[in-house]
Amino acid sequence: QVQLVESGGGLVQAGGSLRLSCTASERSFSNYGMGWFRQAPGKEREFVATISWTGGRVAYDDSVKGRFTISRDNAKNTVILQMNSLKPEDTAVYYCAATRVIVVLTTTPDDYDFWGQGTQVTVSS
Repeated sequence: QVQLVESGGGLVQAGGSLRLSCTASERSFSNYGMGWFRQAPGKEREFVATISWTGGRVAYDDSVKGRFTISRDNAKNTVILQMNSLKPEDTAVYYCAATRVIVVLTTTPDDYDFWGQGTQVTVSS
């Protein structure tokens, strides 16, 4: 069982930046692909970004490409989502997730085995 704890959410003005962190309890953290998802009120959970177990491959949703950066530090069991040029439509609860699917990058929530509790990001206009 992998426990994931997110931090770094908050309230920011449009155009600002936030840095989300996710720390895993599992010593074999480097065996998992990691992803960030978000869910706005009344909407489905949607893919934001994912990173391979080595950190060598990443993928982003088109809506955040060029503004968000995902990275990981396997020595610290941590995955980071750096969010720049934030927009009001980025407002959502952001979730960190871990997947045993490591052959390919996956953007499908059902492929992820473990989830954090979420952290709120609110972007004011």
